[in-house]
Amino acid sequence: MAKCVMVLYPDPLDGYPPKYARESIPVIECYPDGSSLPSPSVIDFRPGELLGCVSGALGLRKFFADGGHELVVTADKEGPHSEFEHHLSDADIVISQPFWPAYLTKDRFARAPKLKLALTAGIGSDHVDLDEARARGVTVAEETYSNSISVAEHTVMQILALVRNFVPAHRWAATGGWNIADCVARAYDIEGMDVGVIAAGRIGRAVLERLRPFGVRLHYFDVHRLPAEVESDLGVTYHPDVESLAASVDVASIHSPLIAQTHHMFNDKLLKSMRRGSYIVNTARAQETDQKAIVAALESGHLAGYAGDVWYPQPPSPDHPWRTMPNNAMTPHVSGTSLSAQARYAAGTREILEDWFAGRPIRSEYLIVEGGRFAGTGAVSYQQ
Repeated sequence: MAKCVMVLYPDPLDGYPPKYARESIPVIECYPDGSSLPSPSVIDFRPGELLGCVSGALGLRKFFADGGHELVVTADKEGPHSEFEHHLSDADIVISQPFWPAYLTKDRFARAPKLKLALTAGIGSDHVDLDEARARGVTVAEETYSNSISVAEHTVMQILALVRNFVPAHRWAATGGWNIADCVARAYDIEGMDVGVIAAGRIGRAVLERLRPFGVRLHYFDVHRLPAEVESDLGVTYHPDVESLAASVDVASIHSPLIAQTHHMFNDKLLKSMRRGSYIVNTARAQETDQKAIVAALESGHLAGYAGDVWYPQPPSPDHPWRTMPNNAMTPHVSGTSLSAQARYAAGTREILEDWFAGRPIRSEYLIVEGGRFAGTGAVSYQQ
């Protein structure tokens, strides 16, 4: 018997289950690159249900019960007296999502001597100390591609929301106003702008593909350059480093993993090198930007806007400066947890668990750390 501690975000304020807007979600046959969707033996949920909250439990309560395993599901994850900490000492498996991460620090690893599997429901395992996981032989896995397109769609939405000044315009309409001049005084067309993507992996490339019809000039930087035919098809300009890209664009969209080289990548110096009136959208990780430098650049007017859905820590404190900084279009960390995405990453989580319990190999594309080393996707995304 194994013990799993699952850390998920709290239920809706109005109770669970919510009243759904649609009866179902669209069915896709495969991911854009042709790779297959998650393939567990069976699922115990209806696609389109809210699975990422505590009551949803990723649709896995029956799976754990049928296997005779212990499952603890909680949203209480912070501090030494949290429920997560209480159950960590005898946990074999920890599951959490990037949107409500259970931070597995070196200290927490030390308090989890039985831990064998750290599983991210979704994409992004930087809330896990990967060096410590390697040292302790803990397997780290995530559902690569499960919510990539979800994040790409959210990114494009936020780019348009910033450039078109959507949030203030909506606020005027919602509060009884009709202040057209105030709405359009900061509104522009994206057509003709230079838009750059940092990291053209699954999400970044999907953003480029979705922006191409808008009549923008596309740019990108990645440590792994795209094939020449892909660059030609997208009409995208390659930059050899972040500095070159940042100085050449009106909009910068961040999609790189959080590693030593990207920590506080957008600092005061880099921000000052950008064109006055630039925009930044960050749906990668908050610590790839310098929090204070972002606020200062918005307050001075050097940046025209900042949006994204990644914060540090998560959830942020009520007085976090990004909640009130000027010209922001921030959202909670929701881009990758649409109901469509949840159906995929919940199924992927079950697939990983089925393979792990059966002693079968976990899909290479799902692996971040295995056997004391970076493996699969981790060897490409996290190995420095």
